[in-house]
Amino acid sequence: MKEVMAIIRMDMISKTKEALLKADFPALTCLKVMGRGKQKVDFSLVENLINGHEIGSPVLAEAISEGQRLIPKRLLSIVVQDEDVEKLVETIISVNQKGHPGDGKIFVMPVVDTIKVRTEEYGEAAL
Repeated sequence: MKEVMAIIRMDMISKTKEALLKADFPALTCLKVMGRGKQKVDFSLVENLINGHEIGSPVLAEAISEGQRLIPKRLLSIVVQDEDVEKLVETIISVNQKGHPGDGKIFVMPVVDTIKVRTEEYGEAAL
């Protein structure tokens, strides 16, 4: 078994859930999270400020501090059989890939065991 964790844009959650359901992945856990990637401050904007140009708009001020701001995202966690990982990952990518920074990240991790609390079933039966 594998756990697939995907961090996606907030506005893509409905489309992603719909696509996962159509691809036979109805079960998932979803959390609201905050984070940031590797994108750095645009220092050309900072140079303009140093050279005596005023920050005339909130948009420019926001652009300067963008590298420090935490962005709201959604974190999906889905546990699937090993043979379903590729299909799941392809489904998530097909919905969320726009070709822009911030489209998301997907992590695939092994799951040692699964236990269903209600029935105490283990492994595949617990899924």
